[in-house]
Amino acid sequence: MRACSIALALHTCLMASAAQAACPDAAAISGFVADWEGKRPAKALPVTNPEDAACARGKLVAELQGKLGKVVGYKAGLTAKAVQERFNADGPVSGVLFEKMILNDGAKLPAAYGARPVWEADMLLVVKDEGINTARTPEEALRHISGMRPFIELPDLALAPSETLDGTQLLAINVAARFGVAGPEVPLNADAATVALLAETRIVATDASGTTLAEGTGAATLGNPLNSVIWLVQDLAKSGRKLAAGDLISVGSFSPLTPPKPGQQITVRYEGFAGTPKVSVQFE
Repeated sequence: MRACSIALALHTCLMASAAQAACPDAAAISGFVADWEGKRPAKALPVTNPEDAACARGKLVAELQGKLGKVVGYKAGLTAKAVQERFNADGPVSGVLFEKMILNDGAKLPAAYGARPVWEADMLLVVKDEGINTARTPEEALRHISGMRPFIELPDLALAPSETLDGTQLLAINVAARFGVAGPEVPLNADAATVALLAETRIVATDASGTTLAEGTGAATLGNPLNSVIWLVQDLAKSGRKLAAGDLISVGSFSPLTPPKPGQQITVRYEGFAGTPKVSVQFE
């Protein structure tokens, strides 16, 4: 039932958008999906504004859903200022996460897992209950979050280097969602200390030798990962969608988007949390 309701909401959203925007036709979407599945650099989708892009995303998600399993959550992209600047965007964009995108800690996959693969340190927050849909502050959001899962997102920028990839195009291609490697859930207490911890945690990416490749803090994503949740709730509400218990929320990037190398192992750890949780991926 939930998958049907999501599909219906997405269909309603794209139909409403189509009335006022030039939504890409089925041929453009199918062409992109064919290149995406073949790991070939794709042409940009014909979108010129956020309305076009949201309509394109709706069609793309509808086509991918039959291939990638059920919807398991959402990603808030472009939540870090540095990433917004890279993609010439003035705010975040959202995408859909499917079941087959989420891999277990220690997963091995080809370095060339997509047309233009990159890795980034990220974080998943796990929705506890639907009360999150009325949250307007980090404190309110945390009451409806059950835990945090360490997460290395593995996007695919997909487009040929000659194509323009900006915030509008990223929205159209489902914020480049492809894969992600997730660690076990770390329970979170709904208190002020945890709100502070999520902003202050030092997130460090290293290679197999322990050399630091990148680092950041939770504050990189709109000042606090919980602010990414609040933004996502409001963005989903525009198309009549809501978060549900168990949904995963990818809050955004804490490190530069970096192409993987064959033979490389990436580990991301979260300092400040008890036991210093971490997650790793191996590229072949």
